[in-house]
Amino acid sequence: MSQKHLLNNNAELYIGLMSGTSADGIDLALVEFNDKSHVLHASFYQPYSPQLKQQIQSLYTPDDNELDRLAALDKQLAQHFASAVLAFLKQQQLNSHDIKAIGNHGQTIRHRPSQQHSFTCQIGCSQTLAVLTDIPVIGRFREKDMALGGQGAPLVPAYHNAMFRDKEKDVCIVNIGGIANITYLGASDNSVIGFDTGPGNALLDDWYTRHYPKCAKGIDEDAKWAKTGQVNQHLLTVMLQDSYFAKAFPKSTGREYFHDAWLQQFIDQERYKDLAPADIQATLNALTSHSIADAIGHLNPESEVIIVGGGAHNPLLMTMLKQLLADANVQTGNQYGIDNDALEALIFAWLAYAFEHNLASNLPSVTGASRATTLGTLFTP
Repeated sequence: MSQKHLLNNNAELYIGLMSGTSADGIDLALVEFNDKSHVLHASFYQPYSPQLKQQIQSLYTPDDNELDRLAALDKQLAQHFASAVLAFLKQQQLNSHDIKAIGNHGQTIRHRPSQQHSFTCQIGCSQTLAVLTDIPVIGRFREKDMALGGQGAPLVPAYHNAMFRDKEKDVCIVNIGGIANITYLGASDNSVIGFDTGPGNALLDDWYTRHYPKCAKGIDEDAKWAKTGQVNQHLLTVMLQDSYFAKAFPKSTGREYFHDAWLQQFIDQERYKDLAPADIQATLNALTSHSIADAIGHLNPESEVIIVGGGAHNPLLMTMLKQLLADANVQTGNQYGIDNDALEALIFAWLAYAFEHNLASNLPSVTGASRATTLGTLFTP
């Protein structure tokens, strides 16, 4: 597929690059933008090796010699990003000069928006990526929002607001990645609310991998294992009492909070020591679905609900959400013509486009920043 075939007049091609909190691999999206619309032309996925995934996850919490390991992995990931981009370009019969810019989210290692000296850390060096691909890179999207007093997350609601607003009904877009986040678009007052609801797939994947370490995919595919267990209602209630779930938005979280040790503090209690591992997996599915449904229930339980991200492929999660949100219309993004797996990468292509065209790309009502601004930093080859 050639650039001539792809492009319309006055259109530009961008690549969005995303490595999510599940740390399972790199998602890329090739997006054509013009003045009034955009088109997703292709997407691409390059998985991480189990060893690389472990290196990433080992940096989610403080440990020995982490500064050296983080700095080295910053460059190593950039090399992986570059190899994915170049393979993607070859697949699409394009070259580096056909691409206006890459929007690089990077790999989040820490996100501490609520402490006195708040910070966020994404690795996968944008400068290295620009040099290795010979393409300008827009990265470090979260930092300016945080400098303006915001959470720096979630970033996706600005895109959701531009693309999915409905004048007749309230819409909730729920992205279930490692962490789940929600965008609420109110029809009557034109409002936008966005925040992280809590764990998405992260705890599910961690618990599954602990018991099936040799599984190549590292996920409980189609929730087959979880379906053999029973939800422990008492454990679910106790986990939902975590202060994060009751915290008012704007709020954001990450794998540095909802991690293996967070789960372990509960299941170490005497009451839960004899629970079957599959029961805990079923309960973790319920934790994700209940925390999402509770958030939507406080906004509008009769919303149009669109589920995207990896969690949209989990039939147990989808069944639970439909049961908990019986008054809502709960569907996956695919049923709306949205590519569930490519959406986040597409959004970072859009953020790069917004940077190049000086468009506001944060929403102060979502992040808590003092003003709207254009997010990102340019890195040239």
